[in-house]
Amino acid sequence: MNIILLGAPGAGKGTQASKIKQRYNLLHISTGDIFRANIKKGTEIGKLAKSFMDAGKLVPDEVTCEIVRDRLTWDDVKGGYMLDGFPRNLFQAKELDKFAEIDLCLNIAVDEGLLTDRICGRRVCACGESYHVSTLNGVTTCAKCGGKLYQRADDNPETVKSRLDTYNTQTAPLIDYYMSQGKLKTVDGGTGAPDDIFAQIINILE
Repeated sequence: MNIILLGAPGAGKGTQASKIKQRYNLLHISTGDIFRANIKKGTEIGKLAKSFMDAGKLVPDEVTCEIVRDRLTWDDVKGGYMLDGFPRNLFQAKELDKFAEIDLCLNIAVDEGLLTDRICGRRVCACGESYHVSTLNGVTTCAKCGGKLYQRADDNPETVKSRLDTYNTQTAPLIDYYMSQGKLKTVDGGTGAPDDIFAQIINILE
């Protein structure tokens, strides 16, 4: 099965992707990871993407689509995959339809007020662990490695609003796009623990 994960920043796509990968052995493909891998390997498409990133510009849709198209030719995708962070807009979605067969678009829906609270209250550690101030009870160190927790520079209300505005303008139209194809399934990502949300996903996938 080939799945697209859809959801606004802070919706919990990463958490659910990890659970889906573990239960269904689906490959998790993040566009950020693909960019970094190509840049590290020094591929031609990686060099091209890096030139835009170094200039502080967004990587053009055509370049992003080409990187994803190449990634989907690798042998490890044959057992099925999840796309996370792609497509981001209608152009990318229509291009994806030209080189991939998508079975399901899984949309994790969360109220914007809750998203803002989630992101602004997030505290992270250099080891990769993530927490929320509501559950830390004043603790400032990581339970896993003891490292000092910090707030990412872009986890502030102004930046979050900008990111949500961008999502609503560019990515949210994909909801109607995949609904018209009969491929959209939506879960409530705003209530319950991550395991409760995953239970909704299991009901859809099984």
